[in-house]
Amino acid sequence: MEEKISGAIVDSFFTKLKECLSLDVAVVGAGPSGLIAAHDLALAGRKVAVFERKLAPGGGIWGGGMLFNELVFRKNALEIASDFNIRTTDAGDGCYTADAVEVAAALIFGAVHAGAHVFNSVSVEDIVFKDGKVCGVVINWTPITRLEMHVDPLVITAGAVLDGTGHPSEIARKAADKAGVTLDTPTGKVMGERPMWVESGEASTVENTKMICPGLYVSGMAANNVSGGFRMGPIFGGMFLSGRKVAGLIAEGLDAR
Repeated sequence: MEEKISGAIVDSFFTKLKECLSLDVAVVGAGPSGLIAAHDLALAGRKVAVFERKLAPGGGIWGGGMLFNELVFRKNALEIASDFNIRTTDAGDGCYTADAVEVAAALIFGAVHAGAHVFNSVSVEDIVFKDGKVCGVVINWTPITRLEMHVDPLVITAGAVLDGTGHPSEIARKAADKAGVTLDTPTGKVMGERPMWVESGEASTVENTKMICPGLYVSGMAANNVSGGFRMGPIFGGMFLSGRKVAGLIAEGLDAR
C-alpha cells in the first residue's frame, strides 16, 4: 500500500506538471487578482497555471487587517464576490465585510474548479525573454531558492505572463533590470509604491492593471507598485476588479496573436 500511495502521488503530479510545460497564461502569485484572473481565463478555455512561492495560496488575504481575519469590499466588487459564493455583511457607508479565510478558500477553490492548475511552493526565479517579448517563466522549488542551493531550474513557456506578486512586483523588475525592457510607466521603470491612501489606491489598482511590455501584464498591488500607486490595506475590491480586468486584457491579447 505504501508504494501505491507514493506512486499515485508521483504519477498524478508529473502528469499535471508535464501538461503545464506550455501554457496560454502563466500567473505568478496566487493572491486575489491572480486567482481571479486564472479563474476567468480558465473558464474561457485558456490553459492556465498559477505559480505560488508559499505553501498556502491566497496572498495577503488570510490575515485580514492586523491578523483580524476580516476584510472589506465596497459595493463595486460584490458581483465578483458573488461569482465565488463569498458571503458579505453590510457594514454601512458602502462597505461590506467578509471572512478572510472564506475569501481565500473560495478564490482558490474557484480557480482550480474553473480548470486552472495551482503549483504551490514554487518560485519564479527568472523570465523567458525572446525577440523583445516575455514568453515564459523559470521555476524552481521554493526551498531550493531559499537555501541558495545550486540547482538548475525548469522552464515554462507561455503566451502571456501575469505578474501578481503583490508589493514587490518581482516579475516586472526582472523584465526591467535583466532584460532592459522599457516598461509602460511614466519613467519606463518600476516606480515603487506610495504611502496609504485608500480611495486613490483602490482606483489606481484597477487603472494601473495593464500590459507593461510585450507578453507581460501586471495586476493587483504589483500593478500599483510598478506605476507608483498608493497602498490601501485590507480593502480588496480593487484587487478583485483588477483580476477581472487583466483576464479580459490577456484574452484580447491572445486572440490578437
